Amino acid sequence: MGNTHDPAKLPPIQDRVPDDPLVYDDFPEGGGPGRHGGDLRTIITRSKDVRLANVWGYARLVIFDRNLNLVPDILKSVDIEGDRVFTFHLRKGHKWSDGHPFTAEDFRYYFEDIASDPELMPTGLPSFLLVDGKGPRFEVLDPLTVRYSWDGPNPGFLQNLAKARPPFIYRPAHFLKKWHERYGDKAFIKREMARDRKRSWAAEHNLMDDMYGNEHAGMPTLQPWVVQPSSGRRFILVRNPYYHRIDRNGRQLPYIDRIVMDVADARLVAAKVHAGETDLQARGLSFSDITVLKDGEQERRYQTLFWPDARAARIALYPNLNVEDKAWRKLFRDVRFRHALSLGIDRELINRVLFFGLAEPSNNSVTPLSPLFRPPYRSAWTEYEAKRAEALLDDIGLTERRGDGIRMMTDGRPLQIIVETAGENPEIVDALELIRETWREIGVDLVIKPSERDNIRRRANAGLVQMIADAGFDNGIPTADMPPDDFAPVSYESFIWPAWGEYYAHRGSKGEPVDYPPANDLLQLYEAWQHTVTLQERQAIWRQILEIHAAETFSIGIVSDVFQPVVRSNYLRNVPPAGIYGWDPGAQFGLHRMDAFWFDDKPRIVDAPIFGRTKSLASGD
Repeated sequence: MGNTHDPAKLPPIQDRVPDDPLVYDDFPEGGGPGRHGGDLRTIITRSKDVRLANVWGYARLVIFDRNLNLVPDILKSVDIEGDRVFTFHLRKGHKWSDGHPFTAEDFRYYFEDIASDPELMPTGLPSFLLVDGKGPRFEVLDPLTVRYSWDGPNPGFLQNLAKARPPFIYRPAHFLKKWHERYGDKAFIKREMARDRKRSWAAEHNLMDDMYGNEHAGMPTLQPWVVQPSSGRRFILVRNPYYHRIDRNGRQLPYIDRIVMDVADARLVAAKVHAGETDLQARGLSFSDITVLKDGEQERRYQTLFWPDARAARIALYPNLNVEDKAWRKLFRDVRFRHALSLGIDRELINRVLFFGLAEPSNNSVTPLSPLFRPPYRSAWTEYEAKRAEALLDDIGLTERRGDGIRMMTDGRPLQIIVETAGENPEIVDALELIRETWREIGVDLVIKPSERDNIRRRANAGLVQMIADAGFDNGIPTADMPPDDFAPVSYESFIWPAWGEYYAHRGSKGEPVDYPPANDLLQLYEAWQHTVTLQERQAIWRQILEIHAAETFSIGIVSDVFQPVVRSNYLRNVPPAGIYGWDPGAQFGLHRMDAFWFDDKPRIVDAPIFGRTKSLASGD
């Protein structure tokens, strides 16, 4: 049930693109319109990462441009009234990858038959569709126009639609109705349930409803490439012949015919790049791989670019304020303890050893790429002051020590923090080794516990994890118009406060209510941001949130301003010499329009900065 299309049997291009396609003409420095052809090889470290093709393709209703402004993409236009009423205008003639028209019915099906169906969505409408607990008034005005209206403002609505993993408020209704009890043949649904061992039509529908994961080769899409049936170790995605973007010469995007994703062990990615087995690679590469990457450039005809990392910190520690163990919960909620742990880290040492002194000691906060940046947000409590850290631990009452100098908790246990990490990034493990040395000097023991990422998340949500080492917040480059999701207890995916986040996300049906005043302050500010109507209001709220984070050290950032190695084949064009590498906003390669990358016959080295500083992209510089 693939989406392979024989070019000889396809309609002419004017019948495949919308009547008013999006004309893309914002090529990076030295680039320009390209030509079709070629396979782009890249390496992923897990089979499920085939979903990254839908991230990098970055076709969304609205998208961020390189200056982090929201612009229409799949949509022809959006009319906004006071951040309360949003009218979406679709492109006439736009089609799904199987050639079926993309219309208002696809939005109606999602809102009325999926999001509003208690069997498919037992927790109700997702939070981004709620204002003061109420969903929108949804209207189909005509086959190409839909409207969402709320009584109060919903300033984060469009930003949510532009995420690397968006909520997809539309679905291919013509495809999914086959598995919906109100539309599908009951005998067919029953057979499908038996095949997939599902106990209800809703479970079967949810299985087939896969807009993001790329798990079903038959799922129609609006993305630039369409996944094909695979072996599980190699994934192939082919050009979407009904894609909505063209270049100024009338040539339909994407230029590249096929994306070929091979699964390999994360420890082998750098070696495989060195061997010339990839055309575009950032996933699985770290700063420590630079020597190996540079060594292979000339022979394998690739170039190593260095893109600023858009995350709030390259490495951060996340104490679980919702940990089940009451003694640890009390300690982690004591700001003196968090400050002591932060002061007990020699960030300059970590910077010199792991990053050649090119990074910046930093909190897990906004970076200089953000217009919201202020130096104190980065520097508060980041100096290495062992004596001050020891005084804070003494003040808490952790004065007793065992023979090796490790302090004792009040219940008689050693002050031993188990830090769990997915082990995907060797930099994190190396940093933890260095942190362990300086923490021992202040009487804190650190035990590194490698674990699988999904398992860490499950254990954290269950309150069984003390602390997690991972990358910093995804969005280290926010503008005031972006919701402060990472900085408030509103998501169960946050390692700092998963139970509070679950409580907020599920409107009290799961998790725990916030019972810690500083976190509650953040929650109130987040709610206030959701009701703003002016940029000035949003800026003021963001400043308060960032000031609270700087004062409270909810998470412990280590370093930031670390550059992400991005390897490009010398034959691959339109890869920016100095893009930014981030998840939200950014979608990794998506912000830089991977569908406009193309292969030339002649190799070319681009003029790219090496470890140069980049001004705030959000300000347009």
